[in-house]
Amino acid sequence: MISGFAVGFAEVLQFSTLVLMVAGVIAGVIAAAIPGFTITMAIVLTLPLTFHMAPTQGIATMLAVYVGGLTGGMISAALLGIPGTPSAVATTFDAFPMARKGEPGRALGLGIWASFFGTLVSIFILVLAAPPLARVALQLGPWEYFSLIVFALTIIAGMVGRSMLRGLIAGLIGVLLATVGSDPMMGVQRFSFDLRMLAAGLPFLAVLIGVYAVSQLLSEVEDTRRIRSGAALISGRIVFRPIACMMETLRQPVNLIRSSLVGVFIGAVPGAGGSIANLMAYDQARNASKTPERFGTGISEGVVASESGNSSTAGGGLIPMIALGIPGSAVDAVLIAALMVHGISVGPRLTIDNPELVYSIFVAMLIAAVMMLVICLATMKLFLKVTDIPKNIIVPVVLALCVVGVFALNNRLTDVYILFFIGGLGYLMKKMDYPLAPLVLGVILSPIAETNLRRALMTNDDWTLFLTRPISAIFLALAAVSVVLILRRRRLQS
Repeated sequence: MISGFAVGFAEVLQFSTLVLMVAGVIAGVIAAAIPGFTITMAIVLTLPLTFHMAPTQGIATMLAVYVGGLTGGMISAALLGIPGTPSAVATTFDAFPMARKGEPGRALGLGIWASFFGTLVSIFILVLAAPPLARVALQLGPWEYFSLIVFALTIIAGMVGRSMLRGLIAGLIGVLLATVGSDPMMGVQRFSFDLRMLAAGLPFLAVLIGVYAVSQLLSEVEDTRRIRSGAALISGRIVFRPIACMMETLRQPVNLIRSSLVGVFIGAVPGAGGSIANLMAYDQARNASKTPERFGTGISEGVVASESGNSSTAGGGLIPMIALGIPGSAVDAVLIAALMVHGISVGPRLTIDNPELVYSIFVAMLIAAVMMLVICLATMKLFLKVTDIPKNIIVPVVLALCVVGVFALNNRLTDVYILFFIGGLGYLMKKMDYPLAPLVLGVILSPIAETNLRRALMTNDDWTLFLTRPISAIFLALAAVSVVLILRRRRLQS
């Protein structure tokens, strides 16, 4: 192993490779900070640039974009209340209230350090436990996927705010929105009402940006007097203390490690991704907290849990890719494509035939994490300048970026109409005190749950398999325990 790392460092620690990785981290951070411009889009745009690079150099550059993007999404989440990427949804719950209370520097600092430590934990597990964890992930069939989503859906019960009924209604609205368009299994149209704009369904990014961005921007322009006066987003003196934020993050070792492990495991499950890990890590942190009622008000535990859970999916997603040739996420699929372009076969023999490349991946992940930390800490004061921009400037600029991001997704003008419709719906729900998180969670998870439930029953109509298959039974048991803990917590609060 030591000799392998020596080869890996020798491959990656070359001036040209390091320069490309720095550029990749910066590009990833900026791309993910723009609502609608996802990490996957940034990686796809990077792919053609790597065709004429050496395999190690190309993969290192793309990993740098990946690691930078996983952190960049929390910048707009903290400063604007708009998740830059789907994997930063839970970060808005506490980072944005913390920023609004006059501590945007603290919110960003905690997010940066949590992302860094979460990535380190995922790299450590990737190096030591890739083969066994990959074998577990490979054993997941549609029964296990469905049970995993049921477990994730129990998070709705923990995100319902003051009223459980309103939270569940919001979650059901999300499920309903996800059913519009083509049936995921048979391609049959449903709930489209013969409208062409609904035939392709509601794009998830349009829903996400509409619910969080447009509704938030509408809330910002309610006070016309403050708009005309040129008031900034956040008033007061902005303070950024990176060392204090590091110490505050390290004072939560259990929260940090638990959330990172959640992210690694979810990342190792093909197709799950950072959006589920982000929400699940946040939910587990709240369930384990002695003061769960403070979550959502701007506390550090929520920021640390969501960001470490999000960033640790990077190493987790590489586990099935390296050990089995199965992509853990869309980003990993692009990485596999890059390797195949260079004639490298990805699969169980990758570690045997190309051990130097595997260790170079480990090293590139580590160096990209360090670069992300240094670059973000060095430039964060520039990002904090966003809070000084008057609302009458930043609101239309952000709205324009949202429209461009949604249109660029499929080059359809109808997606822009959907964006504003969903944004209006989100604004009305906020005014009526309905939480938005369950709606987004319903949109994310319900198609995965439906697809895997139908696959399971089409494979074998014996529903008891959900209870008799060990991993599926464990997920369902965890879901039951989660619900019991939530009900118990609410009873103690009442």
